[in-house]
Amino acid sequence: LFALNQGQYGEPVLVAGTDGVGTKLMIAFALDQHDTIGEDCVAMCVNDILCQGAKPLFFLDYIATGKLVPEKIAKIVAGIASGCVKAGCALLGGETAEMPGLYKPDEYDLAGFAVGVVDRKQIITGEKIKEGDVLIGLPSSGVHSNGFSLVRRLFFQLHQYDVDHYFDELGSSLGEELIKPTRIYVPALSGLGDQFDINGLCHITGGGFYENIPRMLPSGLRAVVDPSAAPVPPIFKLMQELGAIDTAEMYATFNMGIGLMMVVAQDIADQIIQFLATKNEKAYIIGEIIAGERGVSICHP
Repeated sequence: LFALNQGQYGEPVLVAGTDGVGTKLMIAFALDQHDTIGEDCVAMCVNDILCQGAKPLFFLDYIATGKLVPEKIAKIVAGIASGCVKAGCALLGGETAEMPGLYKPDEYDLAGFAVGVVDRKQIITGEKIKEGDVLIGLPSSGVHSNGFSLVRRLFFQLHQYDVDHYFDELGSSLGEELIKPTRIYVPALSGLGDQFDINGLCHITGGGFYENIPRMLPSGLRAVVDPSAAPVPPIFKLMQELGAIDTAEMYATFNMGIGLMMVVAQDIADQIIQFLATKNEKAYIIGEIIAGERGVSICHP
C-alpha cells in the first residue's frame, strides 16, 4: 500500500514504467558480483518516468532464478534498495520465483517497475519544444544497461578477453568498467522543474541518440547534435577501435557518455547549467533544435 499526499498536487497524474537490465546480467554472472545490478534495474525504470516530469514514488521488483540462493538474492535486493534510496522512492515489495529447468542454477533474471507522480500542468510531453531551443546533456557513468549484446560479442567472442583483463585506457579491469551501475538522474533534476521550464527530456537507452531523441520531438523539428561538445568516455573509444565500428553505429547503439538529455529555451540554458553545478553535476550544451523532418542529425567528425 502507498498513500499519496494529494495536497502537494493540484491534479496528480500517475506515471509508470517497467524495464530490466538485459544481458548486462551476464557480466554480473561472470564477475559473481550481484550487489549493484539491482541499482541498474531501478535506474532504468525511474529515469524513464523522470522524462515525463514525474517524481518516483515506489518501486517493485521481480527476480526469477534457477536455484534460490538466499545470500545472492540478498545482494541483488540490497542493490535495488540502494537504487531506491538514490531515487527517493519506496521499495514497496517484489516477487522472487525459483524456476528450475527454465533458468540455470547459477543464473537469474531481473525486472521491475516504478510508479511516480506529476502535477498535470507540469507533465513534460515535448510539445513545447520549439526551433532555437538547445539540448543539454548530462553525463553517463559508462555503458549503463544497453548495448551489452554487442559489448559481449566484441570483448568476449571476437577478442576473447575475460572480465579480469586490465586496460590501461580504462584504468580498471574490463569487468569493473562494465558493471558500473546506471546513473539515477532523480537527484540531479530534483527542483529543476520548479525553477525552469523543461521543454523535453529523454533517457538515452537502447537505440542511442538516433532512436531516443526523436521520441520527445514534435513533428517538423529536428535535433542537431555536436558530439565534440561533451567528452566521450574511454570505454566507447576502446570499443570503437577494437571493433572498427562506424561512428554513426556507435551513436545508434550506445549513450556515448550522455545518459540524459533535456531541451530548454536558449536564454535559460546557462542558468540551468549553473543550477546543476550547485549539485556538483556537470552538464553540456550539445546541440540545438532546428526546423526540419523529425529526427536527429549528428555532426560526426
